[in-house]
Amino acid sequence: MAYLKSLRPIFAFVAIYFGIALFIENQYYQLMITLVLVWAIFGLSWNMLSGYTGLISFGHAAFFGIGAYTTALGQIHFGLSPWVLLPIATAFGALAGLLVGIPTFRLRGHYFALSMLAYPLAMLYVFEWLGYQEVTLPLVRDHPALYMQFSDHRIYTLLALAMLVVVVMITRWVERTRFGISLISIKQNEAAAEAAGINTLAWKLKAIAVSGAIAGAAGAFYAVVLLVVTPVSVFGMLVSAQALTVAMFGGVGTVWGPIIGAAFLIPVGEILHAEFGTFIPGIQGVIYGLAIIIIIIVAPEGVFWKARDILANRRAARARREAADPAAMPCPEKSEPSPFPAAEADAAEEAVAEHTVSDEIVLDVRGVSKSFGGLKAVDNVSFEVRKGMILGIIGPNGAGKTTLFNLLNGFLKPDEGDVVVNGRSLVGRKPHVLAAAGVGRTFQVMRPFARMSVEENVRVGAFVRARNGEHADALAREAVEKAGLSEIAGRRASELTTKELRLMELARALAGQPQLLLLDETLAGLGHGEVGDVVAVVRRLVREGMTIVIIEHTMQAMVRLVDRFVVLDHGAVLTTGSPEEVTKDPKVIEAYLGKKWMAHAES
Repeated sequence: MAYLKSLRPIFAFVAIYFGIALFIENQYYQLMITLVLVWAIFGLSWNMLSGYTGLISFGHAAFFGIGAYTTALGQIHFGLSPWVLLPIATAFGALAGLLVGIPTFRLRGHYFALSMLAYPLAMLYVFEWLGYQEVTLPLVRDHPALYMQFSDHRIYTLLALAMLVVVVMITRWVERTRFGISLISIKQNEAAAEAAGINTLAWKLKAIAVSGAIAGAAGAFYAVVLLVVTPVSVFGMLVSAQALTVAMFGGVGTVWGPIIGAAFLIPVGEILHAEFGTFIPGIQGVIYGLAIIIIIIVAPEGVFWKARDILANRRAARARREAADPAAMPCPEKSEPSPFPAAEADAAEEAVAEHTVSDEIVLDVRGVSKSFGGLKAVDNVSFEVRKGMILGIIGPNGAGKTTLFNLLNGFLKPDEGDVVVNGRSLVGRKPHVLAAAGVGRTFQVMRPFARMSVEENVRVGAFVRARNGEHADALAREAVEKAGLSEIAGRRASELTTKELRLMELARALAGQPQLLLLDETLAGLGHGEVGDVVAVVRRLVREGMTIVIIEHTMQAMVRLVDRFVVLDHGAVLTTGSPEEVTKDPKVIEAYLGKKWMAHAES
């Protein structure tokens, strides 16, 4: 029901748009309003990949052109109807997406964008070399409707609207499922998504396949509407630029962005081309270039998001005014106590003693080493973590602690050694594989999905263990409650304090129901009272049987929290032992703790 409600605005748009189209008799303007829809569909195809994953593509014309030439050549050489060729072009677009994505997703940032540009340029020269400089679809006199040829051009507008509705329905479905949530999390922080159990390569390949399919369908219909295909008109730079521009102008990562962009830019570009194209060749490209420059300066995320943020700011300002109005202020109530008051942290001094450490080995690290050029970041590190244990990893800055964590959960592959989780060697496996095997991870530098709410952030971590969407919701709510964030579950991550972000990252790791938690400086950036709140959550997890490996510089908290220390120095294990043994070890004091600890140890 909620899904159908989300489609009501697009159905209203379709009804209004077609109502306007019925009163347009000029064939040029009929063609223009049809092309607005074609470019909106093409923009949605670009949005499916680039808008949701953040990987900017300059090469979507490759899929568009494949669809156009499939329709043109299929009708000329095989006499097939466009009604048959359109789904074939869609399939070819999806296949092309996979073939492009497999090698290209190895790249990041501007390297990915520039490499995508090579594909349509290569296709352009290939089709020119094959002699398809200009392919005209034959006119059919008998039963022209079977070949999608209509004397009333408003029928093309109706067909384009039907295609737009289908594409919007697909996009809405993607947004509401694990598919879309995975793509958005990849866009906002790919490393955090991978650590949460998302197979980022697999989801990006699915995205580019769907994106290529939609672009192929748009290109096929474009060929039918114009009845002529040239390499420049379907593979040219301007074609990819139009897909990118209409989406960026209207708003990336949203259904309405490409529709808004196409509805404004295509008529402006076409009218100026008709009026001034003779005097200023390529004026459409100038318009699109100016549109990109203006939107980057005024509304970097597009018109849709700018308007939404303005409305949100106005509502927030109104709420602040009402809160400041004495007449509108409610009677003061007793303030709610913190879900983890400092008293709990103090009273739980002996909580570590309550948990049980078994003989079962959860994590076995055997002689792990990693070098970067001539620097030995991790040097032959070995240790064991038993079920129910809290192992603390400490050492001076640059000792290799975070590098070791990256080796343990798959962000780096060790040069030597083995990482065994629950008796299974997982050395060098991807982070999402480690997450599925029961290894959760938080980061030294927080990696929230800023535009998602707290519960949506945590839900991303739940998918690695969830059977379906409802199960993911249940796991997310349970993890949010464990972290003490139920009261702010609906707030956006970008609005949270440092403590709330730390707890949210912890909840996201918990949602995947890990057997082992790797906590990388979870207390960093927190005030004294906030440290007590987070430590209380960690202690509660320990009492429930969680196994934890933690990196932390706050030694006052660590000595009360951990069962055993591993001390690193210059990438190697300096010593291991209980907190009492380690804090009195002269080697540790000299390398890490300093003279204050030396005086304390001697007293």
